Amino acid sequence: MSATGFIAVIPARYGSSRLPGKPLKDIAGKPMIEWVYRQTLGSGASEVIVATDDERIADACRGFGAPVELTSTAHPSGTDRIAELRRFEWDDDQIVVNVQGDEPLISPVSIAQTARLLAWHPDATIATLAAPLDRDAQFEDRNFVKVVTDHTGWALYFSRAPIPWPRDGGTPEARRHIGLYAYRAGGLKAISASPPCALEETEKLEQLRALWLGYRIIVADAAEPPSPHVDTEEDLARIRRMLEGSPSDGR
Repeated sequence: MSATGFIAVIPARYGSSRLPGKPLKDIAGKPMIEWVYRQTLGSGASEVIVATDDERIADACRGFGAPVELTSTAHPSGTDRIAELRRFEWDDDQIVVNVQGDEPLISPVSIAQTARLLAWHPDATIATLAAPLDRDAQFEDRNFVKVVTDHTGWALYFSRAPIPWPRDGGTPEARRHIGLYAYRAGGLKAISASPPCALEETEKLEQLRALWLGYRIIVADAAEPPSPHVDTEEDLARIRRMLEGSPSDGR
């Protein structure tokens, strides 16, 4: 796939339950959303767009030159927020990558890898990445989403629960999901047209709607380690310490 073969969209919601106004939190003199945007620019995407439900986020994006689109406040997931941008009349085969807006150190390599993975698997509607869990504690931690696949990489299930569960004790070889998604625009439209399913609402995992509807998700091991995400004030403080003294362009 060429460097111009995919579009990256960063959904950014103001009303985070644990950290309200998260995309605007200052990190080394810039809002978090700017860090994410500048990292995403390095992925080779033909376009990078921020999709937000809040004029304050939109104003901040305009201030540092990011293309931004205002979307409904009613969307239950980032997938639905991105799907509203189908007003751009993307072709059904257009690859669109959902870049999480709370990872200021998101890897451009991982973004590009996710897009390529979908391009290489024409039977897939979604592509995403995974990585080994590196500590036993992560296996029990509901903030680390686990994924189980078949032997060829097709997703069987995603869960906040520890899966696969070792009946006879111990900790199995397990993989954590990395929250990057590449969609074909046609599949994105169809998934967003369906209301959230019971599995999605129970686990608060948007990818479960796609599996419940029968769409196929291809999973590969990430070429680079997962980047830290920001969910709490403690996470934010950790990222601020990591980025102190970083160059002004965020790279």
